[in-house]
Amino acid sequence: MKRYWKLVKLFWSTAIAAELEYRANFAIATLTSLGGLAGSLFGLSLFYGTGNSFAGWRWEEALIVVGVFTLLEGFSSTFLAPNLNRIVRHVQLGTLDFVLLKPISSQFWLSAHTISPWGLPDLLFGLIVILYAGSHLKVGVGAYLASLIPLTFGVTILYSLWFMLGATSIWFVKIYNVTEVLRGLLEAGRFPMAAYPVAYRFFFTFVVPVAFLTTLPAETLLGRVQIGWTIAAALLAIVLLGLSHYFWRFALRFYTSASS
Repeated sequence: MKRYWKLVKLFWSTAIAAELEYRANFAIATLTSLGGLAGSLFGLSLFYGTGNSFAGWRWEEALIVVGVFTLLEGFSSTFLAPNLNRIVRHVQLGTLDFVLLKPISSQFWLSAHTISPWGLPDLLFGLIVILYAGSHLKVGVGAYLASLIPLTFGVTILYSLWFMLGATSIWFVKIYNVTEVLRGLLEAGRFPMAAYPVAYRFFFTFVVPVAFLTTLPAETLLGRVQIGWTIAAALLAIVLLGLSHYFWRFALRFYTSASS
């Protein structure tokens, strides 16, 4: 583990140094993040502004879901997109050969090789929204700490799904549209699951586990989650993480390399 932490430090310091050569991108990323957050808040306000509310969700409580969603957007932009989208390029260019020859886990290398600071505004804005809503709801420090548990599970689930989609590039090569479909489905996490009809709740819980990404951490923060859902999230995260590892090894059996 110590060796891998050293590699992460080296990878990320190099990546940040390279990205900071284009500092204007940070201002653009900040404006883009503000625009996305404003869109989420505007959509939420259209519903609550008419005197309605999602079943069991006050305005401030729904804001926490928006904040968690924004946090996950920032995580995706900072850690997932810059790494996992490159799997497609490695397969297209044949440079995956060099990754496989390295004396470390190829999944680790592909997942942690780079980092993008342009997702940091989303992380910051998401945290601000959560703290703002939490201050109005009198949320205690213990609740914030407890919500980190399902949030960690949600991050693991999101990573595992994204990595498995990236691994399919070994067969289909160009999968950009597939990842966009996943991101489109995850957009449902902007709002509590109570906002959707029963059929959609079932789909976003048991087919595409969006509920475990945003609604579950928010409910934990609010102190009303059932322990069974937290256990289910933990099991799902463990299963998907293990599945992503074995799926990658299975996919590599079909990789013919650039020289064959």
